[in-house]
Amino acid sequence: MSVIAWIILGLIAGWLGSKIVNKSGQGMLLDIVLGIVGAVVGGVLFNFFGAAGVTGLNIYSLIVAVIGAVIVLWIYHQLSGRRAL
Repeated sequence: MSVIAWIILGLIAGWLGSKIVNKSGQGMLLDIVLGIVGAVVGGVLFNFFGAAGVTGLNIYSLIVAVIGAVIVLWIYHQLSGRRAL
């Protein structure tokens, strides 16, 4: 997959993941980064369970990336969220 395709997939997956996790985006750059990281995490998880990971710029890869982005965003919010004392 080309770098442009990873950026497009990451942007879409990051934005969708942000909408699912906290109903608002994190900003374009952070959405792209978290989406790309989410695509990698989703691909690793899917491979671990015996399914194909990210295979290209298609709907299946988008679903894998969004699932990974939701996981990454959830962890991100748990680590960076406001902590009550």
